[in-house]
Amino acid sequence: MANNYKHYTQAQREMARRTDIVDILRRMGESVKRAGSEYEWLDNGQKVTIKGNLWFHQYEQEGGDAVSFVQRYMDKTYVEAMEYLVGDAEGGTLKRSDPVPQKEAVPFELPERNDNMRRVYAYLLTRRGLDKEVVDTFARYGMIYESADYHNAVFVGYDRTRKPMHVSFRGIGSESKFRGNVPSSTPEYSFHWHGKSDTLFLFEAPIDLLSYISMHKENWKEHSYATCCGVSDRCMNQMLNDNPNIRRVKLCLDNDDGGHKATKRISASLAQRGIEHEILTPILKDWNEDLLNGDDGGEQTEEDGEEQEDDEQCQGLQLLSS
Repeated sequence: MANNYKHYTQAQREMARRTDIVDILRRMGESVKRAGSEYEWLDNGQKVTIKGNLWFHQYEQEGGDAVSFVQRYMDKTYVEAMEYLVGDAEGGTLKRSDPVPQKEAVPFELPERNDNMRRVYAYLLTRRGLDKEVVDTFARYGMIYESADYHNAVFVGYDRTRKPMHVSFRGIGSESKFRGNVPSSTPEYSFHWHGKSDTLFLFEAPIDLLSYISMHKENWKEHSYATCCGVSDRCMNQMLNDNPNIRRVKLCLDNDDGGHKATKRISASLAQRGIEHEILTPILKDWNEDLLNGDDGGEQTEEDGEEQEDDEQCQGLQLLSS
């Protein structure tokens, strides 16, 4: 808004950008752990690495400087973030960091495939309760497979030319919580599925997406589905660009604090663009818990257009027509 505008000099912008993020987190009462030359912080259980004034969300493959960190994790506008980081006293007592040299980009590569999917199928069908026909469909298109090295479940996102662009994976051991993305994955193409209807379902992760479809199999291939790989809206925006037939978005994010905040943020963005949307919330924490506990309906809040204030978490899958 015009009356919220405030001019900042280049020196002030640079001061804000170079604020030490670990110092910010400690002032917030958050715990950070040193890992070599970096620090690690958990955002709703998902690892964020921090080095000086830079942060990177390992699951969502997104990052930035101190200004974007405060905007995202303290839920502030740009002006509010600048006031916090710079303030009237030119920064107050917040620490500043030296510029961090940029790392050389790692080439994107698909993990080597195992010669069978026995372990991954056992994990997805037995432990996760997913429908076999649904898993078969994605596996047939090369969107799910088992890695050769650690036998992780691998979820692949392709662009419209059938080029692999994004890989997320998760460990399948009984006690494993290992998950992440292959370096240099493109978030705009995280796990998703292209349908022909006017509806897109958005989830946080592939298991959520597959769980929801397993509970709602009727004509599921007609719709489009996408995953945030966390709480990002980049894959959703790419799906909207690639599919002009999509006119309605159903937000299917997790039923927790992180999911609620992301739903509100994405809902507001959709409302500003005049895109019809509604919120679907799992009864339990996420759609897989609903599936495993027999809660196959979910709770739906319909708030279309500009009046919608919440989003639902979904995960995206992609099927490309041959």
